[in-house]
Amino acid sequence: MQTLPPPADDAIAHSAHLRETIQEQLIAAGGSLPFWKFMELALYAPGLGYYSAGATKFGRGGDFVTAPEVSPLFAACVADALTPVLRQLGPEAQFMEIGGGSGAFAETALAKLLANDALPARYAILEPSADLRERQRERLQSRLPPLLFELVEWLDGPIQDAWNGVLFANEVIDALPTPRFSIRDGEVFEEHVALDGEGRFLRTDRPADPMLAAAVRHVERQLPEPFAEGYRSEVLAQLPYWLQAVAGGMGDGAMLFVDYGHGRGEYYQPQRRDGTLRAFRQHHVVADVFAHPGLQDITASVDFTALAEAGVGAGFEFAGYCSQASFLLGNRLQDNLALAESRAADELARHNLRQQVKLLTLPSEMGERFQAIGFQRGVELGAAFLAGDLSHRL
Repeated sequence: MQTLPPPADDAIAHSAHLRETIQEQLIAAGGSLPFWKFMELALYAPGLGYYSAGATKFGRGGDFVTAPEVSPLFAACVADALTPVLRQLGPEAQFMEIGGGSGAFAETALAKLLANDALPARYAILEPSADLRERQRERLQSRLPPLLFELVEWLDGPIQDAWNGVLFANEVIDALPTPRFSIRDGEVFEEHVALDGEGRFLRTDRPADPMLAAAVRHVERQLPEPFAEGYRSEVLAQLPYWLQAVAGGMGDGAMLFVDYGHGRGEYYQPQRRDGTLRAFRQHHVVADVFAHPGLQDITASVDFTALAEAGVGAGFEFAGYCSQASFLLGNRLQDNLALAESRAADELARHNLRQQVKLLTLPSEMGERFQAIGFQRGVELGAAFLAGDLSHRL
C-alpha cells in the first residue's frame, strides 16, 4: 500500500477539532459509541465531517472519482434508461437525485432529458451537505440554460407530499453510516469505538441490541453455513427504514441505485472475515478508518440482496439487477458515444471519450465492481436491465 503524504497543517487542525468533538460525545455516552455513530460524525458532523466541510471530494483533485465525473456518458445513459418512465408518468413527473455530488450528473441528465423530450416538472436534489449544495448550485447555474436551471430545487428532506416520478442515487448507500457486528461464542456483538489510554480511537465490542442481532441472524440463515467465530462485517439494519424515508410520498414511479457491492452470498464469504469497510484519501485506500477523521471518506460495500429486500418491502416491484457495464451498454452507450464523438473538437477529444468508456465498463475498472438495481411501481423500468441480468446472484 502506497504511503500518502501527511495532510497540510490546516487540514490536521481541522481533523483534530473533529476528533475532539467525537471524543466528547464518546465520553458523554459512557466511554464508547457504536461504530455507525462514529462514522456518522466523521462524515456528516456539521461543518467538520468529511462531507460537510469544504475540501474537494470528487475528481482528480479530491479523494475519489465517481462515474458522473469520469464521463458525461454515464448520466446520458441513465437519462435514456429513465426517459420511458418519465414519459409514462406524464408532464407532472418529478426527478429526485439523492446526493448530488459535484452536480455533474444533474448537468448532463437534464440536457439529455430535454433532448429526449422527457423533462420532469421538477428536478429535486436531496443533499445533506450545505457545502456540496452550494457547489452544485454554482456549477448548474453557470452551465445550464435558465430553462433547465429553473427546474432544479434543493431539498432539506424527502418529498412528503404525494408525488410520482423517479428516484436516483449513485454511490450513496455505501456512505450510509453502517453498524458493524462480530461473532463471539456464537453470539452477536456490535462493534463500538472507544479510547485507549492516550486518547486514540480503538474498536471494542458490546452485546448487540435485538434489532442488530435479528438482522445478522436473518443474513446468516441465507448463507450456506453460520458465521464463524470471530467473523466481523457490516449489516445495514436500518436500510429498509432509510429507503422508505427518502421515497417519502412517492406513488408511481421508479427507483434506480448504482453503487459498488455484492449479492449477499458473495458479500459474506467466509474468507471476508473483516467485512468491506475501508477509507479513501487522495485516490488511495487507507486501512485505518480512524486516521484523520474528517479528511478521508469512510465507506462499506452494498449488500444488494438487502437493497432488493428493502425495495420490495417498501411496496415496489423488483425491476432488475446487473453490472454497471451491462446497464450502460443496454441503455444506448454506443449511441451516446457516437453522438459525443460526432461533436468532439478533434481526435484527441474522441480518444478521451473512448478512454472514458473503458473506465466505465471494463471489469478491471468500474464495469463489474459497480452494479445497478431498479424498482418500479405503476410503470415499466425492466427494459433498462435486459442486458446482462444478474438477478440470480441476489
